Amino acid sequence: MSELDLSKALDAARDAAQAAAVVIRHYWRKGVAVELKSDDTPVTVADREAELAIREILHKALPQAAIYGEEFGRDAGTHDLMWMVDPLDGTKSFVRRTPFFSTQIALMHRGELVLGVSHAPVYGESMWASAGGGTWFDGERVNVAATRDMAQASISTGNIKTLTKDARWQALGAMIRDSNRIRGYGDFCHYHLLARGSLDLVIESDVNILDVAALAVIVREAGGTFTDIHGGALTLDTTSVLAGTPAIHARALERLSAAV
Repeated sequence: MSELDLSKALDAARDAAQAAAVVIRHYWRKGVAVELKSDDTPVTVADREAELAIREILHKALPQAAIYGEEFGRDAGTHDLMWMVDPLDGTKSFVRRTPFFSTQIALMHRGELVLGVSHAPVYGESMWASAGGGTWFDGERVNVAATRDMAQASISTGNIKTLTKDARWQALGAMIRDSNRIRGYGDFCHYHLLARGSLDLVIESDVNILDVAALAVIVREAGGTFTDIHGGALTLDTTSVLAGTPAIHARALERLSAAV
């Protein structure tokens, strides 16, 4: 993609996130009924209407691109260029009146994630990034911390149920003992903190690619390293995350890999 095209796409993604925010804030105030999907995860009218609002804007901006959304799946279009959308990541938080939910919009070009927007409308935070353009937090450019030693590192865990089932659980425990502190911010929040230098490592073993695609661009453009928990590249089938400052990510990956 040309620089001009990427700039246009970023503008569209940010506009789409704002359109979703209008829908989400409306239902946040009003309250919604909750349904269960086939996988027993919750969904609401806010999820569906927010995705429709996003799709309308993205399709107008790049009509040739496919759109892969959490609520309405993947549509037609060239899969060389594909939007990846989670209109309301953190529905469980949303329905329990906890503000840790967000809209996630990413763009994948020929298998590479090139753009990400993460907007938390009730929490009141927005981050965005594009390939080569750096990471921006509410209009200010940000970077990950320079932390190199595990003894100085702040670690945050998200969904880690699967990790508890094997020897990596003990490796995680050892890292926690050796670290400066452990937190569990979860959802978009710990990735935002990582990208702006307030956190050094994020570990999750149970995610969906739509949850983290935009956040991967945001962390990487801020100077961080973002892989799956095995150190592999992100794909549409990714289900885990290891993200951090380059040095802390390398140390964590070495420990987790040695435990397998």
